[in-house]
Amino acid sequence: MADPYVLVLYYSRHGATTEMAKQVARGVESVSGVSARLRTVPAISATTEQTEDDIPESGPLYCDADDLRDCAGLVLGSPTRFGNMAAPLKYFIDQTSSLWLSGAMIDKPAAVFTSTSSMHGGQESTLLSMMLPLLHHGMVLAGLPYSERGLMSATSGGTPYGASHWAGPQNDRALDDNEAALCRALGARVARLAGGESL
Repeated sequence: MADPYVLVLYYSRHGATTEMAKQVARGVESVSGVSARLRTVPAISATTEQTEDDIPESGPLYCDADDLRDCAGLVLGSPTRFGNMAAPLKYFIDQTSSLWLSGAMIDKPAAVFTSTSSMHGGQESTLLSMMLPLLHHGMVLAGLPYSERGLMSATSGGTPYGASHWAGPQNDRALDDNEAALCRALGARVARLAGGESL
């Protein structure tokens, strides 16, 4: 039987959220007995229709209901859109009512992460917006505890609600060491809560 996995599900427009997802996955993989599964969602049109092929040209596969149903834990990531999660991720989550009806996500650990162009561009409200559907699914939310020293020394991203990153006005600012460490810590925490053991 395959190891249980933590699903790292995200949407990224300019690449910063992708880099965060990779760091979260590294954190998951640092815990024995649990693996990371990276998945993304396709872009959508203004009429909320999928605008891309069913299989992306590169990068992780698009998520499907089976990825969610079978995961041992979930870490959800999105860039900030006016203090909220991006529409493609919201559109995907809005299609998970069958999982809600079956209770498939109840009691699984979950966490969230985000990237913003401006320092005060809604990091915390975006993280909170992503938590709401997870609570409706009955998931158990995990933030970042203040035992993570990076929370007290953060000058860009990093909140107790989840990992965050300040990408800069041109979306070209790379993750700094502290932001990356907090992403890894978040992934490792969810992996431990999903039944893994620290190496």
